[in-house]
Amino acid sequence: MAAPAWNACERHLGFPYPLWAPPALVALVRAVRKSDVVHLHDYLYLPNLVAFVTARLSGRPVIITQHIGMVPYRNSVLRALLYGANRVLGAIVLGSATQTVFVSETALRYFQRFVRFRNPPLLVPNGVDASLFSPVDPAHRRVLRARLGVGPQTALLLFVGRFVEKKGLPVLRELTERLPQARWIFVGWGPLDPQIWSRPNLSVEHDLTKEQLVPLYQAADLLVLPSVGEGFPLVVQEAMACGTPAIVGEETAAGCPGAGDLLLHDRLGVPDTAARWAARIEELLALPETTIEALRMSVAEFASTSWSWEKCARRYAEIFRACANPP
Repeated sequence: MAAPAWNACERHLGFPYPLWAPPALVALVRAVRKSDVVHLHDYLYLPNLVAFVTARLSGRPVIITQHIGMVPYRNSVLRALLYGANRVLGAIVLGSATQTVFVSETALRYFQRFVRFRNPPLLVPNGVDASLFSPVDPAHRRVLRARLGVGPQTALLLFVGRFVEKKGLPVLRELTERLPQARWIFVGWGPLDPQIWSRPNLSVEHDLTKEQLVPLYQAADLLVLPSVGEGFPLVVQEAMACGTPAIVGEETAAGCPGAGDLLLHDRLGVPDTAARWAARIEELLALPETTIEALRMSVAEFASTSWSWEKCARRYAEIFRACANPP
């Protein structure tokens, strides 16, 4: 159901924390009481905390899928608040959930340091719908790029995500200036909207459906995502499933060590971050076309074998059954 919410925290501070209207919270409580199993994504949001408390008081099993760990916000107050919340509230909620599941090794290792879990935590990567997110042949790619007005000699660089600090918008702003010869497409929404940068090589798309997003993944040369504190973002998986390589921060790459060299990565948070990333991107784009096409095929194959939608769904079905019918 749609829930009316107040989201001023994200608009003004860049911290996503929607506050549901009271009638929506009442409806949530009623739904939890009627359920057999409660599944939450991330512990920290107010509706999830309400659902967690209601479920525990009602004797309902709770599965929490935790996506993120610590986000190194530049705002010291936000950073301290999240650190304290993870250490206190996170330890209580994740530790007392019937089952805690992590989507990346990065988030799992972070919380394992201080959370005493009720049951051993599980690692279940997000699944990707291969019937929707899939690669296309080079001829089809050329057609998609032509529809976007991108010629064969122009690099097409893509960002998908919320326009907030932790997604790396300050780094991306500098990259669009350092790489003016590339065409940049930003897909998302948020307070740090790239439209205000007034770059002639940049366009912004808001509110695209998954079906509208797929051709952009397929046409792009590279997904650029200098985000922090996210575990392993789904947009990286979707891009790679479409055969598009991604460059991410070292922390994000550590969330999927099995990808190895197929997942390009570099440091973040150093003075020369944008310069380093620009050099890495130019290095990739300068590779022979045959090498890039081979990389695209390898990326798509890895995604297909690693992030099965059906396998993920089956694993969660097993977890739900085990929690609903304990031995």
